[in-house]
Amino acid sequence: MEDIVVKRIDITDPIYTQVYDLREAMLRQPIGLSLKNEDLSADALNAIFIAQQGDKVIGCVMLYPIADEEKIKLRQMAVHEEWQGKGIGKKLVDAAEHYAKEIGYSAIILHARTVAEGFYKNLGYYTTSSEFTEVGIPHVVMEKDIF
Repeated sequence: MEDIVVKRIDITDPIYTQVYDLREAMLRQPIGLSLKNEDLSADALNAIFIAQQGDKVIGCVMLYPIADEEKIKLRQMAVHEEWQGKGIGKKLVDAAEHYAKEIGYSAIILHARTVAEGFYKNLGYYTTSSEFTEVGIPHVVMEKDIF
């Protein structure tokens, strides 16, 4: 796995199209939705992290500034199914946390699908809400202090 590179990009990077495609395939199509029907203008405000093998994006996650000076929101985590369970998600979250801390945030929040709650708990996140429905599936709010 030495050939896996994790780096930050923005929407002007040509590889962003692969991020879009990965999000579509892993996050939207399985639940009968499409990014084509969503307003993605906020993507420009995100710090986008990708895991890349060669010229292929195999994972992504985004950090989105919210109206809280202490917290930033982690969102749109996706790892290609062939790479799940191999530490790619952890590498992406680690990179996002390091960046968030570096730019002055003290906590990260996220809306985790309940099926992913254990993944985030293993990374030190704790659940701060009851279950709720978002994009038609169960989620919980989770948070982690990063100071």
